[in-house]
Amino acid sequence: MAKPQLRRYTTTPALLRILRKKEITLLDPMKWDDSNDSYSLSVFKERRNLKTLLALCFTETAETYHHWHVFAGDSGGVCIIFDKDMLLEQFEKQNGFDYGPVNYRTLEELRIQRPSTMELPFIKRAGYVDECEFRLIYKNSSRQMASKDVRIPIECIQKICLNPWMPKPLVQSFRETIGSIEGCERLNKYVFRSTLVGNNEWKELVSEAA
Repeated sequence: MAKPQLRRYTTTPALLRILRKKEITLLDPMKWDDSNDSYSLSVFKERRNLKTLLALCFTETAETYHHWHVFAGDSGGVCIIFDKDMLLEQFEKQNGFDYGPVNYRTLEELRIQRPSTMELPFIKRAGYVDECEFRLIYKNSSRQMASKDVRIPIECIQKICLNPWMPKPLVQSFRETIGSIEGCERLNKYVFRSTLVGNNEWKELVSEAA
């Protein structure tokens, strides 16, 4: 049985920072594009009298065009695939962290039953349900922080998937760059370019249509 995974769609600079520093970073959700989502978190922060509320988002579903295009849309975007259990173990060792899957609600559902304060960091409008988001948050009631770095073992990274629009000639160079980072030597064997928008086997099977 396959191990549960978390996928993080991000940029190449963010990936290289994770690999070099062996850290993952939670940031202020107030800069998110979805103001409904960030507002829910701001209400939670106010209700809990927090000075800091930070977050980091993953998905638990397989790759989709939406994920690539929205979260890693240019040719330098990447998807980091984590061993879920090993990654979350790092946060269970420390205070202030909560995590869980996002629950998707319609306006009608909220009219019928308001969410509890504790639900607010983990709810989102139903139009985003295909994202299958899994969210990690950090809370601090005494210290104001713009970000929070957490050490992670590189072994919790199972694979690095490159954007399907990355030019093929760049893939090997990218693989070599990752393998040259201290502690990441094994990862060069687990760097692949997504074939979501161009898969040879798919085309071969379609060509055999009855």
